[in-house]
Amino acid sequence: MPIVQQGALNTTALIVPDLYVQIVPPQSLLLNGVQTDVVGVVGTASWGPVGEPTIIGSMSDYATSFGPIAARKYDMGTQVAAAVQQGAGNFRCVRVTDGTDTAASLSVLGAITFTAMYTGSMGNQLQLTVSPGSAASSWRLTIAMPRLSPEVFDNITGTGLAFWKNLANAVNNGNSALRGPSQLVVATTLGGAATPLTGVFQFAAGNPGLDGATGVNAAMLVGSDTLPRQGMYALRGQGCAIGLLADADDSTQWSVQAAFGLSESVYMILTGPAGDNIVNAVTMKAEAGVDCYAAKLMFGDWVYWYDQANAMTRLVSPQGFVAGRLANLSPEQSSLNKPLYGVIGTQKSGQPGGRTATTYSSADLGVLLGAGIDVIANPQPGGNYWGVRGGHNSSSNATVNGDNYTRLTNYISITLAAGMGVYVGQVVNDTLFQNIRSTLMAFLNGLLSQGLLGSTDGSPPFAVVCDTSNNPASRTALGYVQADVQVRYQAINEKFIVNVQGGQTVQVSVQTVSTTN
Repeated sequence: MPIVQQGALNTTALIVPDLYVQIVPPQSLLLNGVQTDVVGVVGTASWGPVGEPTIIGSMSDYATSFGPIAARKYDMGTQVAAAVQQGAGNFRCVRVTDGTDTAASLSVLGAITFTAMYTGSMGNQLQLTVSPGSAASSWRLTIAMPRLSPEVFDNITGTGLAFWKNLANAVNNGNSALRGPSQLVVATTLGGAATPLTGVFQFAAGNPGLDGATGVNAAMLVGSDTLPRQGMYALRGQGCAIGLLADADDSTQWSVQAAFGLSESVYMILTGPAGDNIVNAVTMKAEAGVDCYAAKLMFGDWVYWYDQANAMTRLVSPQGFVAGRLANLSPEQSSLNKPLYGVIGTQKSGQPGGRTATTYSSADLGVLLGAGIDVIANPQPGGNYWGVRGGHNSSSNATVNGDNYTRLTNYISITLAAGMGVYVGQVVNDTLFQNIRSTLMAFLNGLLSQGLLGSTDGSPPFAVVCDTSNNPASRTALGYVQADVQVRYQAINEKFIVNVQGGQTVQVSVQTVSTTN
């Protein structure tokens, strides 16, 4: 009584009398949408892997993986912190250096050298403590770094050179099932046979670690697309919905970011230089040739933000605030008129505590938004709070220049790319057409039921065609199958007009609404 999967048995060529059970898979595949809250951030840091995307879910995770926020341009932690304040909590972070970064190291008693696992100045805070072990005639090594749990390697035995080899082996490979290799340092023996001594050894007394951040520029943040990928290109295939290169205000690097956004379906958040003016911003955008729905260009009116880690007010680019706000919105939504948190002023409005506050005029906003440049401003149409004033990407096409177009288009296309490939390799027949259409309709109906799609008159906002009308035999004979999908997005209320007629002679007509019990 064989049990087989459907399609594994030729049921027209059976000879042996028996019961044959075929397991038939569900006829319709259901698609689950991809994540739309993943933010890719590229910048400098004082610890952590270089050029390697790292999953970060909170500022605590960031501090563990990349060290503290640094009060400098191109700092990755600053942008992550600003995004976290908007509710974002799903990051892919890539550290970049200028090539001058070094790992801190320390030699102990001329017998062993400990080198920080990663380059950067945070390694200078490492501390080694050598003390008697739990077992008789043994030693314990404790490796500590601020904000991280200490690593303890206990019961290291031996004398002379053998002891130092055993210690290096424990640090590099672990010395028990519960104590694996060190995640902070790498140990290398020097051939010495000194007797171990109880004491505390500070990495600050050894060779210092350097961040390699002083020479970083926007081009380095963009990186290279050859293996191993560096900078922005390390975000390929990471599932990012939104991306930013921290403080990358060089207009010559905008177009490559837009191209990356198109190729990876990532909404790239760009920024102009701090203290920019409107005329220069419009000119730079035109010269850069950025006119694309995959990028959102923020005006160079940088934001005053209180850096809690360094206890100071800093001027930072608007990228983190915008990326975090978008990540905390459903993809059919716009950033327009949504509150931003943590903003205490901008260059345009003046420093915090100033006596005067300058706001954008309608003429200013008209020029910026007309050129495809968005801006953080206060007030918003909904009240006196900070927010994104346009909700637009950098495209000049009014039909595709909303945040909602970029994000919903990317969401739908990536979801289909991730799930519809199961139909490749199947036999082309009416059943295949029905299954493809059923899968697409089920996904789009799910979007409709959850409010991501909708219509003003209640009619279906989508249509799917996959049958012989768009798959003639001349095409299917060559192995082609085509599904044509039309989806109408919900528009964003950007220009709200209320007509009021008042006066003593106005004739008021009252509209009554009938109710049924």
